[in-house]
Amino acid sequence: MPQTDIYQRISAACAIPKGQVESVVALLDEGGTVPFIARYRKERTGGLDEVAIQHVRDALESGRELDKRREAILGSLTERGLLTDALGQAVRKSVTLAELEDIYLPYRPKKRTRATMAKERGLEPLAQAILAGKVVPEAAASGFVNPEQDVPDVQSALAGAQDIIAEIMSEDRRCREGMRRLFAAGGVIASTVRKGKDEAGEKYRDYFDWRETARTAAGHRILAMLRGEREKILSLSLRPDQDKALTGLANLFPFPKGPCHAVVQEAVADGYSRLLAPSLETELWGELRAKADAEAIGVFAANLRELLLAPPLGPRRILALDPGLRTGAKLVCLDEQGNLLHWQTIFPVGGKGQAEEAGRVITALVKSHRVQAIAVGNGTGGRETETFVRGLGLPVDVDVILVNEAGASVYSASEIARREFPDLDLTYRGAVSIGRRLMDPLAELVKIDPKSIGVGQYQHDVDQTALKKSLGDVVVSCVNQVGVDVNTASPELLAHVSGLGPVLATNIVEHRRENGPFKDRKGILKVKRLGPKAFEQCAGFLRIVGGKNPLDGSAIHPERYALVGRMAKDAGCGVEDLLRDEGVRKGIEPGRYVDDEVGLPTLRDIMAELEKPGRDPRSAFQVFRFADVHDISDLHPGMTVPGIVTNVTRFGAFVDVGVHQDGLVHISNLADRYVSDPGEVVRAGQQVRVTVLEVDAKRRRIGLSMRTGQ
Repeated sequence: MPQTDIYQRISAACAIPKGQVESVVALLDEGGTVPFIARYRKERTGGLDEVAIQHVRDALESGRELDKRREAILGSLTERGLLTDALGQAVRKSVTLAELEDIYLPYRPKKRTRATMAKERGLEPLAQAILAGKVVPEAAASGFVNPEQDVPDVQSALAGAQDIIAEIMSEDRRCREGMRRLFAAGGVIASTVRKGKDEAGEKYRDYFDWRETARTAAGHRILAMLRGEREKILSLSLRPDQDKALTGLANLFPFPKGPCHAVVQEAVADGYSRLLAPSLETELWGELRAKADAEAIGVFAANLRELLLAPPLGPRRILALDPGLRTGAKLVCLDEQGNLLHWQTIFPVGGKGQAEEAGRVITALVKSHRVQAIAVGNGTGGRETETFVRGLGLPVDVDVILVNEAGASVYSASEIARREFPDLDLTYRGAVSIGRRLMDPLAELVKIDPKSIGVGQYQHDVDQTALKKSLGDVVVSCVNQVGVDVNTASPELLAHVSGLGPVLATNIVEHRRENGPFKDRKGILKVKRLGPKAFEQCAGFLRIVGGKNPLDGSAIHPERYALVGRMAKDAGCGVEDLLRDEGVRKGIEPGRYVDDEVGLPTLRDIMAELEKPGRDPRSAFQVFRFADVHDISDLHPGMTVPGIVTNVTRFGAFVDVGVHQDGLVHISNLADRYVSDPGEVVRAGQQVRVTVLEVDAKRRRIGLSMRTGQ
C-alpha cells in the first residue's frame, strides 16, 4: 500500500490538508513529541495546534494498523491459494476496517458452522442450484438423500441447503453494507430488567423498560445501560424493525423466481435472525460504545485539564490538615518548597478539651512556622474543621482554604509517597499532598493516577487504553504548557516533559543531587543518557531561573538563541536589555528575521517570550469561601449560594456548595440561553453562584440552577 494513500486517508479523516499531514507525520517519525511539534515547528505544520497534531497522530496509528491488517489478509489469502486479481484489488482499495473485514469474511478460516457441516455432507451443489432458481427444490433435494452422509430425507437435504444459503447471505458484502446502514439509521435500543433483579438494580430503574433510537442515544445513557447489562441487571437488544430488515434484504440479495423463491426467503430470514443481525448488532454496539467512550473521555480530559491548570497559590509556608472525625485531623507544616517541617494529630472537632488543645496547637504553629495559608481537605469533617480554624482568631493575612483532596489517599499509599517519605506514616502523607496541591496543583497532581483525581464520569466503564492515552496527553500538554523548573522539579513532573520520560527524569534529579543545580540549559546535555534528540525535544520546556543566560528562564528554544542575539545586536544592546526594555522591543521588526527555517509564527512567539519570559499561563489564585451551610438539611429551595464546579458532564455540571454532597446543575439550567455543551459555560474548578431548586435529603440529591431568572 503506497504511503501517499495513508496521507490522503488521514487528510480526509482530520479535515487537514494533505501537505500538512505529511509534515506532521514526518516530524512524528523523526521522534518529535506533540508539544514540541506544536510549539517549535509551526512553520513545518502550518501552525497546527496540539489537538490537530494529536488527531493526525491517532489517525496515523489507526491507518497503519489498518494497513497491517490488510497485509495480513493478503498474506493469508495468498498462502491458501485464494487470492485473485479482483479480490486483491478490493482488499487494497478498502478504506475502513469494516469494509476490509466484509471483503475477507467469506474467505476467513472459521469454526465448524451449520453451513460448513452441510457442505461436508455434500449439499453445496443443491444450495447453488436453488439459488439459481432452475430446479424444483423438493425434487432436486431427493437426489441428495444419503443416510450414510447424515442426510436421511428430503427435508434434511433442504434444511442443509438453506443453512448454506443463510451463511452466503450473511457474508454477502452488499447485504452487510445495506443492513449496516439500516441498523445505524433505524436501530432501536430496548432495555428491560431481568427477572428478579428489580430491587438489586434500583439505580438502573430508568432503564427497566426503556426504548430509544440508537442514533440519538446519549453517550452517558449507553454507558449506563451497558454497565447494567454487565452487572446482569438489564437485558439489552439493538435491532431495526424486523419487517423493514427483511424487505431490505429482498432488495439486496438475489432471490430466484418460481418454486425456489420461498425456500430462499425462508433461508434468508433465518440467516438474518441467526447470523447477520447478531453480527451487526455486536458491531453497532461496539460503535456506540466507542462513540460514548470518546465523549466521556473527552469530558474527563477537559475536566482534568482545568484541574491541572488550576491557579497555584505559589510558594508559601503552609499548614495543611487532612480532617478526620474519629481518628483526628492529620496536621503538617510545609515550607515554601513543600518540604515537611512538622507533623502531628489534633482533634479540632472532638470534645471541648480536645478542641481547645487543637486550637492552641494551630495558633502556636502558625506563629512558630510563620504560616501564610492553611489548607483544609474537603473530605469528611472538612467543613467542620474549616469552620473551627476560621474561629481561632488567626492573623487576617493567613488565608484558610478548603482544598479538593480527591486522590490524596491514593498518593499516600503509592510508591512515590513511600520514596519521598519513607519514615512517615501514610496518614500524614495525605496531608502533605493537600498542602502541596494548594501551592502548585500541577506539580503535585502529576504524582497521582489521573483516574483517581475524581473529575470523570464512567471512568471504569470506558476503554481503559484510550482513557489512559487521552489523560496522559492532557498531563503532558499541561506540564509543557506551564514549563518546569529543572532545578526544583520532582522526577514525576520531569517525566512528563517533552522528550524525557521516567528514566531521563530520574537521571536529571540524580545529576542535580550529585553536581548541584544546573547553571544553564547546555548543562542538561551532561545528564546520563540524555542525547541531542532528547535535548532538542525538552530544552524549551525546561526553565533555569536566575541562570547564566537570561533566555534559559524562558520558553525560547536554545536553537533560536543566536537569532535573539542577532536581534539584540541589531538593536545595539544586549539580550538582557531586550528582556527589560519595552521600548527596545518595540523597535524590532520581526519580518526582518524571516528565513527558510524561521517564519512569523515562531518570531511572534519569541517576541511574546521576550516580553514576559517564562510566564505562567495559569490564572491568579482567588480565595474562595462557602456560605454558612454545612449539611444538606441547611439548604432550601430559593437559596443562592457560592459553589465550586467539581465535575462537568454531557448532561450538566456538579457543584460543591459545602454540604458534603455535590448538587447537579442540569444542562437546561446552566444559562438563560440554550446550551448544547456544558463545557461552553462551565469548567471544573470554576467558582460560581447557584440557586437551590430542590433538595431530596433522603436520596441525597440537590438540584441547582445558574440561570439568572430563577
